[in-house]
Amino acid sequence: MNFSLWHKDNAQAVVAEARDLIRKRLPQASRRRFLARGLTLGGLCMLSGCGIDDDATAETALMRISRINDWVQGRLFDPSLLAPTYPDSMIARPFPFNAYYGEDQVPRIDAGGFRLEVSGLVARRHPWSLDELRALPRYTQVTRHICVEGWSAIGKWGGPRLGDFLRAVGADLDARYVGVHCGDDYYTSIDMATALHPQTLIALDWDDRPLPPKYGFPMKLRIPTKLGYKNPKHVQAIFVSNTFNRGYWEDQGYNWFGGS
Repeated sequence: MNFSLWHKDNAQAVVAEARDLIRKRLPQASRRRFLARGLTLGGLCMLSGCGIDDDATAETALMRISRINDWVQGRLFDPSLLAPTYPDSMIARPFPFNAYYGEDQVPRIDAGGFRLEVSGLVARRHPWSLDELRALPRYTQVTRHICVEGWSAIGKWGGPRLGDFLRAVGADLDARYVGVHCGDDYYTSIDMATALHPQTLIALDWDDRPLPPKYGFPMKLRIPTKLGYKNPKHVQAIFVSNTFNRGYWEDQGYNWFGGS
């Protein structure tokens, strides 16, 4: 893409124009479809008729545009709309391994000593063992994992709904965010509406067997309404908050909402 030179004031004007454009047009059904299918960071720049050249200005402008993109995706998110499901015959076996490290570096976590830490805006903060998590109502889904790198694969995941867990710990369901920290130092956060979505699972099983280490043992969040990097593995702590937290890849420029 060829970018023309412009100054910081122009960059701020572009962001303001884009925000105003979205607010005016988002309620229209046709514009909703356009935004859901085609709006990207670059697309916002194109809508504004501007380009980016200066590195510092570009980073600032694109970060602000990314936040607008998050806002748009949040407004478009329908908590009652389910991601597609598939028959067992379409499950990818083996399911691809993917992480920011090699498979030989997968964390090995002791099942007996595992305790899921709970903090933030919750009434009951006692750590949860795997047996306690498995005692919650279990659901199974065969859904597509979509990676931001361009590949996808269908997998079968089982475990309790994150929403049921949040209710069990007395979480403030009016809070804005649910965040996680993981055994491999990964971290991310999601909006409460996604956390309460009926397909958002605390995945303890893969293909009707306990979750293997390479897929996230002892537990991962399986969120089929979001891209793969919003599906953290080896989860060890969950917190509920009104304070915005980003994530491992989000801090490196990935979109925070991460809808698929």
